[in-house]
Amino acid sequence: MPTLAPSGPRTGSSAVPRPSSGGPGATGSRRLPFRPDIEGLRAFAVLSVLAFHASVPGLAGGFIGVDVFFVISGYLITGLLVREAVTTGRIRLGEFFSRRARRLLPSAAAVLVAVAVAGAWLTVPLRRTDLENDVVAAALSVANWRFVQQQTDYLAAGQGESPLLHFWSLAVEEQFYLCWAPLLAALALLTARAARRGRALRPVAVAVTAALTLTTFALSLHWTGDSVSLAYLGTPSRVWQFGAGALLAQLPWHLLRGPRALRLVCGWAGAAALVWCVLRYDSGTPYPGYAALVPTLATAAVILAGIPGRHPDGPARYGVGRLLGLRGPRAVGRLSYTLYLWHWPVLVLAEARFGTLEWPARTALTLASVLPALATMHWVERPLRHSRTLSELPRRGLSLGVAAVVIPVVLALVVGTTTLQLLGPSAPVDVKGLPPGAATGPSLLTRTGTPPKDGPVVPSPVQARKSFPPDGACEVAPAVTSSPPCLFGAVDSPDRIVLLGDSHAGQWFSPVLSLAAKRGWALQELVKQGCPLPELSVVNPQLGRTYHECDTWRADSLARLAKGPKPRMIVISSLNRYTEDQRLLLKGWERTLKPLRALGVPIVHIEDTPVPGTDIPACVSGHLTDPETCAFDRDTARWPDPLAEKVAAGGLPGVRNVQVNSVLCPTTGPTCPAVLDRILLYRDDAHLTDVAAVVLAPRLERLLMSTGAPAAHGWTELLREDFDGPAGSRPAASRWLYDRGTCYPGCPAPQWGTGEIETMTDSTDNVRLDGKGALEIVPTRRGGKWYSGRIESRRSDFAPPPGGVLRIEASIALPEVTGAKAGGYWPAFWTLGAGLRDGYTGWPAIGEIDVMESVNGRDAVFGTLHCGTADGGPCKEPMGLTSPRQKCSGCRGAFHTYAVELDTAPGAEELRWYLDGRVYHRVKASAMDAATWDRALKRGQFLILNVAMGGGLPSADGATAGPATEAGHPMRVARVTVSAREAAGP
Repeated sequence: MPTLAPSGPRTGSSAVPRPSSGGPGATGSRRLPFRPDIEGLRAFAVLSVLAFHASVPGLAGGFIGVDVFFVISGYLITGLLVREAVTTGRIRLGEFFSRRARRLLPSAAAVLVAVAVAGAWLTVPLRRTDLENDVVAAALSVANWRFVQQQTDYLAAGQGESPLLHFWSLAVEEQFYLCWAPLLAALALLTARAARRGRALRPVAVAVTAALTLTTFALSLHWTGDSVSLAYLGTPSRVWQFGAGALLAQLPWHLLRGPRALRLVCGWAGAAALVWCVLRYDSGTPYPGYAALVPTLATAAVILAGIPGRHPDGPARYGVGRLLGLRGPRAVGRLSYTLYLWHWPVLVLAEARFGTLEWPARTALTLASVLPALATMHWVERPLRHSRTLSELPRRGLSLGVAAVVIPVVLALVVGTTTLQLLGPSAPVDVKGLPPGAATGPSLLTRTGTPPKDGPVVPSPVQARKSFPPDGACEVAPAVTSSPPCLFGAVDSPDRIVLLGDSHAGQWFSPVLSLAAKRGWALQELVKQGCPLPELSVVNPQLGRTYHECDTWRADSLARLAKGPKPRMIVISSLNRYTEDQRLLLKGWERTLKPLRALGVPIVHIEDTPVPGTDIPACVSGHLTDPETCAFDRDTARWPDPLAEKVAAGGLPGVRNVQVNSVLCPTTGPTCPAVLDRILLYRDDAHLTDVAAVVLAPRLERLLMSTGAPAAHGWTELLREDFDGPAGSRPAASRWLYDRGTCYPGCPAPQWGTGEIETMTDSTDNVRLDGKGALEIVPTRRGGKWYSGRIESRRSDFAPPPGGVLRIEASIALPEVTGAKAGGYWPAFWTLGAGLRDGYTGWPAIGEIDVMESVNGRDAVFGTLHCGTADGGPCKEPMGLTSPRQKCSGCRGAFHTYAVELDTAPGAEELRWYLDGRVYHRVKASAMDAATWDRALKRGQFLILNVAMGGGLPSADGATAGPATEAGHPMRVARVTVSAREAAGP
């Protein structure tokens, strides 16, 4: 989010230089003595601001130019109005606003029109819509409140600087005089019948001015401590600076006696104080607050030193007014208004086109802005200001002012509306219609659908800006010190997940809510904007000071968790760049985690996601056909994570670490993508879109559940294999072993007992990871002989708990081959009883569960139970208790879920087969004697994945491997899980 000085080195503590709107010689008022020193003082103010905006080294306090101009304006305009009231008994508001309109609005309108047109060419579409909104706000003199809203809104962070940010002070001044001039006019009317109007009006006006000045100064101090943006940009907090100038104009300083040396010292001291502010103030100065007193009073001192005395004889020879009144400063002062109007748009639009520029280039651009400033002064400002036709009647000047407002507004609305139409839909994305996200592997989307290579990104850039987690007010604002209850999902459930952290934790709201909902749990969200979860002291840019509210909120949240119901899991996350000191960050984490670990519940830390550091939706809006252009540097986007490193080293028992960055920012290049599989990942410069979070939900659920946290409805995972790893590598040797050859050791059953014709190998030609999160088992043919792969789980103790349920599941894509080319293909996912490994004998009594089998590339799969004796028996061997064939035309090439559940609940024992969650086959324990059932299914199982070639089953189906059979089509396995659930309570 762009911040105004002093919060940032470039983004606009922009003082609007404003010569007197009425000026000497206004109708109905006595001519004011010309003050060349004030014209030179304007030059100092505008040059300070320009140097600050150009980032000239050593001049970081140039933002105090705004204070100088506000004091000058208060002095000149109030003096003009009071003199008119004293002289004529009234203030003609029509004349006053007509003069201001002729003097100020046409030049401003020229800049606004130029910016609206140039912005359509130089800025990307999404920034263009923001810019056109800025044009409207600037033309209507409410730009400061638009920027207050943006600066104080944490969720609007990450958007680029506005070329019209400097119009905030123009808006402040217009709003002030819209109230101030009528107020003085009312006071003039109240005192008009007095015998001596001057003596009657001045004391009343001084009293009102003094009261207003003191009140608004107190308000400024309060806002500086509470909201720096509101204090800096808000009209009420700036009124006291106009008031300081107004008091100078109303009090009889010219009657003061005293040596001339005192005036000289006053003037030079004020000038020295202004220079000191420019040199010493910087982004760390709390502003405006007390710090603004120095430039405000210093400006008053310079003006006061130049006020003529009883016997004016021109400026003092050695006074500061003599220096300010030289031809050079006066020439710059005359140009100050239009120079100010032009310099900031030139800088910002140039950077929008060419990227960030260093101070020499910014200085050159600032100097170049003199040309349009001169043109505007000579061809717009002066002709209209001095036009007799326009000045004859106030309504003509006012009509000119209305036209100067309407023209840029209409132009901005036309350009903005046209741009929005080009950007695509703005209505929220229906997350229910999103493509499914992958639970494993490097791809964002599952392979059940082909990731779109063309078409619009989702969400559109306009939608992305508004793609926030749907958690209402539960991501609490900076000023809030305690989260509301914020329970979601099954709010009455005694079980809950807690999501805890800052907005980088809040971005995971949708996935964590989905996980909780599937389990019938509640989700409690404790999230605060910009508040580090590790115990660190930071400065909040919205508040402009130390973030005490964060410390209070953190302590309150930890206390609530200690007192409240014990959660099932705590999910934590936080931005990883509140400090560059890794040791300090780790100590902060340890202090926060100490009370959390004492709760004795699983704590899962989600590593911080990449931080692009640039407005991603804006960039993508300008590269809809080539969003890869918006990729950003990996090294700057991903910082070291000391907490993840300590967790990985086992230094924080009870805390687990998960990450999705291997998908969001793959290691195969120096950059991280802004768009993956046409999903726009970021809503600003740091946070994921809610759309991206929803697509990542299956992956995050898998990661959270694989950390040892409780599974759905009491399920506990005994095995989870996602086959992540480099392409061409082997499956994890710690979990899988190879079967090789054509039979088990000792060859109790040649050709694996089924008549298969392949030789099983441990070669990566036959068994390998694909690098995309899947295992490939590939039949190959060399020299007329077939080779393939068969792996088994090392564990052979998978069994249901007494009275409970065992679930075995895999996500498998069958070989993408059919017809004659598929003759003899026999892919399978199955189990064998643990007893087989004791000599590899005892089949089928030890039990075999064929979770999934398919032969000859048919559009069908089936499941089988083998048990009992080798010929006949309760399982009708050798065919077994086989299901009807299940039609599944999409099972080739696309992943589907195959599962069996062994339910041992008393009186309801059965074995169930599932295809994509649908039960299609059952075998009940009552179908055989208890001893056969128990030996086949309750003494432990191990898992097998293989692709056989030929054998009895393909032959029985009418085909076998022959010359037409095409080698090289793999069975792919994306996931294998084994879970158990305890018996239900009484």
